[in-house]
Amino acid sequence: MKGMATRPLAQWVAAAIFLAGCSGAPKDKDPAAEAPPAAQVEHVGDVTTVVVDHPEQFPLVAAGQHQFASELVATGVVTPDISRTVPVVSIASGRVVDIRARLGDTVKKGQLLLRVQSGDVSGAFSDYQKALADELLANKQLDRAKGLYDHGAISLNDLQIAEGAENKAKVDVETTAQKLRVLGSAVDHPSGIVDILAPISGVITDQQVTNAAGIQGLASANPFTISDLSDVWIVCDVYEHDLPSVRVGDKADIRLNAYPDQVVTGKISNIGAVLDPALRAAKVRIQVHNPGDMRPGMFVTATFQAQKKEIHAVVPESAVLHLHDRDWVYVSAGGNKFRRVEVTVGHSLPDKMQEIVSGLKPGDQVVSNALVLQNTVEQ
Repeated sequence: MKGMATRPLAQWVAAAIFLAGCSGAPKDKDPAAEAPPAAQVEHVGDVTTVVVDHPEQFPLVAAGQHQFASELVATGVVTPDISRTVPVVSIASGRVVDIRARLGDTVKKGQLLLRVQSGDVSGAFSDYQKALADELLANKQLDRAKGLYDHGAISLNDLQIAEGAENKAKVDVETTAQKLRVLGSAVDHPSGIVDILAPISGVITDQQVTNAAGIQGLASANPFTISDLSDVWIVCDVYEHDLPSVRVGDKADIRLNAYPDQVVTGKISNIGAVLDPALRAAKVRIQVHNPGDMRPGMFVTATFQAQKKEIHAVVPESAVLHLHDRDWVYVSAGGNKFRRVEVTVGHSLPDKMQEIVSGLKPGDQVVSNALVLQNTVEQ
């Protein structure tokens, strides 16, 4: 019994000796123990300023500088060139009996657009026929007067009266014929139907007539309006404080909202002399050759290239942090402090460089990789 009681005690002693021997054995090295300490970030009173324990982990780079032409971006709309827009008019009053074109159609010069049955033309042709008869009679009377005068039967005064009557009859014929031509009818093809033809080639941009409609000549609205869209206007609103940046003759790059990758270059042809009192903006007109995709009413973005040169900061693309739909850079605030500054970016430059329009000046020290610092801040 006594030997059995001492056996557990001996086992405990042996276990203690074994554990002591194991604790003295060499252990494998822990890689994490040899890694440099992680950067600790401390936020100070200003939420845009951070303090790090190891600032050397975030290399700095000095912002460079580059000369750029100042730019102004404005929105605008495509409109037809007024000088290339021609109304289709009907001098003759009457009723529309046939329409051969519709709004939006592309037409050629001389193409038949509509036909009008007009009482004006019928009356004018009647006057023309009477003038022809009177001229024929006056001509016969003149021939007779010449014969009588040659035989001494009438005086010179009577002959001159006959000549005057014949000349007046010729004037009446020419006047009535001209009236027919003005109304749109030909003297050699008399008809009460007037053909209205396209005065120019282009697109019908307005229609104010329908079948069986009445036309009151110049007193009514123009049946059609045709616009030559080979060249169009871009009309932009430029605010009062931006007007010094635009001049007549300056070039502008036009981007259609429908085709943002397509750029068309135009030239400023006019700057409005009167400001819109509601917007405090002037209408700036840009003359542009239509590549074929521009349609009246389309919205565009116009970028004006001014003559003035500006110096902007340039930093590596990695120094710019896009966060919450804004662009930021981390600027050295001295020692182990960095301050986050909002900037406005411009064009992307070669060698992965980025133009900074505002918020940073050349020579400022910025963190070369803003994303790394931001990820450290958020840990």
